[in-house]
Amino acid sequence: MTDQEPPDWALPSWDAITSGSSASSSSTTGLPGSIGVRILRVSEVTRSIRGAVRSDPDLADLWVEGEVGRVTISSAGHGYFALKDERNQLQCVWFRDQRVRSAFEAQAGLRVVAHGRIDLFEPQGALQLYVESIQPAGLGDLTLRFEALKARLSAEGLFDTARKRPLPTRPATIAVVTSPSGAVWRDICHVLARRWPLTRVVLVAAQVQGDGAPRSLVSALRRVEHHAAERIAAGRPDEAPAVTIVARGGGSLEDLWAFNDESVVRAVVAHQVPVISGVGHEVDVTLVDFAADVRAPTPSAAAEIVVPDRAEFLTSVRNGGRRLDGAVANRLRTTARDVSAERRALDRLSPMAQLASGRERVGLLIDRATRAVHDGLIECRRQHDQLAVRLAPTLPGRVARDRARLDRSSPLGSLAVQRIVAARASLGSAGAALAVLGPQATLDRGYAIVRRIDDERIVRVPADAPPGTRLSLRVAGGQLPATTDDREDGEAEPDLRWSR
Repeated sequence: MTDQEPPDWALPSWDAITSGSSASSSSTTGLPGSIGVRILRVSEVTRSIRGAVRSDPDLADLWVEGEVGRVTISSAGHGYFALKDERNQLQCVWFRDQRVRSAFEAQAGLRVVAHGRIDLFEPQGALQLYVESIQPAGLGDLTLRFEALKARLSAEGLFDTARKRPLPTRPATIAVVTSPSGAVWRDICHVLARRWPLTRVVLVAAQVQGDGAPRSLVSALRRVEHHAAERIAAGRPDEAPAVTIVARGGGSLEDLWAFNDESVVRAVVAHQVPVISGVGHEVDVTLVDFAADVRAPTPSAAAEIVVPDRAEFLTSVRNGGRRLDGAVANRLRTTARDVSAERRALDRLSPMAQLASGRERVGLLIDRATRAVHDGLIECRRQHDQLAVRLAPTLPGRVARDRARLDRSSPLGSLAVQRIVAARASLGSAGAALAVLGPQATLDRGYAIVRRIDDERIVRVPADAPPGTRLSLRVAGGQLPATTDDREDGEAEPDLRWSR
């Protein structure tokens, strides 16, 4: 049996038909791949498609216009939607980092222009547009240029939040880059004078519209830096601008295009002091807004942001003063309490307080001793009275009996009495003789004993009592004070004057 070529309707490699048989009859089938067809796995197919897509430069950077279908936002912040036209649709993925930086949000039913790249999501085999930015459809070439330049500068990190600088709290000098003939300059001056008149404002004139505006704006920013360097070198840093306002009134995209120029954006990023962008109205967006350290919706709002409100500052100062007064008063009260406590502690430790406390304790002890002695005397008197009451009936009789017994039993009793009487008489005679010879008897006869009061020595000669000496005269009835006076001529003894 010989093999024949399979008919046109047969499937390759797995439908092998032998000769002479009909389509409905069964026969031995050939091995897969017997006619040279290569079978690929799904992963190989999707990998091949991905390589083909990524190798096409037209699909790596493209703009696609279409109507937004249903929009889904994941919990991670990624956006998923479809762009469609009358016949087809294209699935789109918008990652969170690109979506939050966009000034425009995709909404169902809107016609938009999406910028991104085409790639294959291999796990699902789905071709998707990975969106980098979205803008409303029909904005023209300027919008496309704006988004392209914005994406390129953002990729360089010029718009990163980390490089934004804080504004000074109360700048002494502010530079304003704007047109001197427009209303913007007058509005900024009016706002600054109303809110913080202490600020010095320096106008740096620049062209803000037209072909020469980008070059003029870059030159104005450089002049601000040169002026600041001159003021600092001259020793007057307060006159150097601490912040720069780049301002212009509202207008169309073409009118504001100078603030989307790459040279202006790079000059703002490289500026030596913080920059506030006040270009156009609140709905106007320029690349300078992204490059500046702070974006203000209007020029007047930029002037309000850069300086504090003096009324609010005065209120803050007053509130701070009141808080300071309260804190000082509380501290003084606390200190006064501490001083009072220390004074009381010192008073308790002072010698006078210690003496007073000791005197009080002594008084209490004396009172306790007095009460104890008094109570003891009362107790002794009570016991004495009790004993006296008990002995009163028997004591006289017992004394009489004992005396009689003594008289009968001692023959020497009368002799002892006689000797005692004789001794008492002899003692009385000796006492009388001694009294006659004693100083008191001499004093009784009118004499006196003179002593010096200072040292209690007896004055025996006039030289012992010079004039003015204070004396004490002892006479029979007591003592008298006296003082010696000056001697008169011819007198040998001092004159005594009685002192009262």
